[in-house]
Amino acid sequence: MEAQPYLFFEGRCREALDFYKKTLGAEVLHIMNFGDSPDKNACADVPGDKIMHATFKIGSSTLMASDGRCSGKTTFGGFALSVTPSTDADAHRIFDALSKGGQVQMPLQKTFFASTFGMCADQFGVSWMVYVETKR
Repeated sequence: MEAQPYLFFEGRCREALDFYKKTLGAEVLHIMNFGDSPDKNACADVPGDKIMHATFKIGSSTLMASDGRCSGKTTFGGFALSVTPSTDADAHRIFDALSKGGQVQMPLQKTFFASTFGMCADQFGVSWMVYVETKR
């Protein structure tokens, strides 16, 4: 069994997937648009080109995403996604890219548990922790 994050971007899913491909090297495995549904009445209020379901990978982690009901209001709260680049330089590059247009919650810094650790929210409101673990 696995637990996988499912992110609802409320109309900005394709934009988010493109951003994560560029920023994190994400690989999109599958996209199903609302227009692909055989039951046209089930999602009649959502444009057919919006994403009903997407599966993508960041490194070896699988995530899922959707445009949801396309309300335009994303609410990502109570969790953060965590990425662990192998070098401090990669952590800085990733953190800078993720936080651009978003919000830095804790700037990158050395901690007792990581050579580099920081927290930010990206332009979509998804919270991220970026850290390079201290080798023990």
